[in-house]
Amino acid sequence: MSRFKTFPKGGIHPTDYKEATCNKEVQNASLTSTAIIPLSQHIGAPSECLVQKGDLVEEEQIIGKSGGFVSANIHSPVPGEVLEIKKIFLPNGMAVDAVVIEVKGEFKRLGKDADLRDWSGMSNEEISAKIAEMGIVGQGGATFPTHVKLSLPKGKSCETFIINAVECEPYLTSDHRIMLEKGSEVLEGIQIMQRLLSPLKTVIGIEANKMDAVELLQSLITEKGLDIEVMPLEVKYPQGAEKNLIKAITGREVPSGKLPLEVGVINANVGTCLSVYEALVLDKPVIERVVTVSGGAIKNPSNLKARIGTSFRSLIDDCGGFSEEPVKIIAGGPMMGFAVYDLDTPVTKGTSGILALTSKEIKAAKPTPCLSCGRCVSSCPMGLNPTKIFKYIDFNMTEEALEAGLMDCVECGSCSYMCPAHIPLVQGFRGGKKIIRKKSMKKAGQ
Repeated sequence: MSRFKTFPKGGIHPTDYKEATCNKEVQNASLTSTAIIPLSQHIGAPSECLVQKGDLVEEEQIIGKSGGFVSANIHSPVPGEVLEIKKIFLPNGMAVDAVVIEVKGEFKRLGKDADLRDWSGMSNEEISAKIAEMGIVGQGGATFPTHVKLSLPKGKSCETFIINAVECEPYLTSDHRIMLEKGSEVLEGIQIMQRLLSPLKTVIGIEANKMDAVELLQSLITEKGLDIEVMPLEVKYPQGAEKNLIKAITGREVPSGKLPLEVGVINANVGTCLSVYEALVLDKPVIERVVTVSGGAIKNPSNLKARIGTSFRSLIDDCGGFSEEPVKIIAGGPMMGFAVYDLDTPVTKGTSGILALTSKEIKAAKPTPCLSCGRCVSSCPMGLNPTKIFKYIDFNMTEEALEAGLMDCVECGSCSYMCPAHIPLVQGFRGGKKIIRKKSMKKAGQ
């Protein structure tokens, strides 16, 4: 039995493949001649485009204004001229408007020392406004606007503020490297958010396969005298899924259909904490992020700090290109990521990784009928019966799928990973959720 905490139901132990990049320092990615910046890089309303073809823009200029309460500003990651506004497809299949900028002009920060700003005298309203202005969103994959998450509704309070530093997806090590290389900055970002939330307790959850990060952060916290706990967690997938992490750390279960605040919890990813630090201390918007580029088909797997809008192709070239022809390119991790068919796909605020996988890593096989082995049930961290829900969707019985808990599925991929019949369970659940959302919108007259 592990001496570390974890969630009680299900979970799996896939090979993590992190050794290819976990010891590699973050390197700056090459600057490219053009940048493609999607106007929807977050959950919620797309940003409103503020530029048109022929406009000259400065680095860090707002080119997409927040389109509503749940939305986020988009800043130009480069100086240059707007070549066009065009439709592109994101890895999740969404078609969005994107601003194409040809790089020209002067970069504001390259090669210059940054002025450090003191946020301690700012009011909570000023801090919250700065986070919103800088376009910060959750960088663990959810891309929920951070200023919205940190705005507590009237009558609600945050008992436990959890920093999600688990990074349980195989291959990915960008958060791990951020903790090792920007530990002090991450902790100051946490302090800024503590000011807004006034939590009774703040916990950084880290899987026990990153004990160097656990020890470093603990040492910094002791040295600075901060009110933050570092909690090593059992190495088990999907430890970093929001509801599973809350269960592991607090023992509380978020009710079906409810948000973490229902049990007094607010979550933030470790990369988000760094962005909050950069916004308040460096006056810097989200124009770049750390991306792990890895997989068996990458010649020199690396962690790269890339400008938003940089193409996947450019980052792969920075890693020496392909060592062999990949059979699959994935945006994100192999368990919850999305297959990519166009290497000109741009990096967004939510791009944590780019994986080029070989046939040996994919182990593709044709689906066969369900064997009724029950492995999907025993692996589900939400206590669902995946094969039963899949059959309901397959027979267009969406109401029955809903009653069986379809919307509680976190799409972690544990069931698909364990299925010996290779049934595309997660793809089925995603399709089922889309059908249900369309029916709901039609019913509401939208």
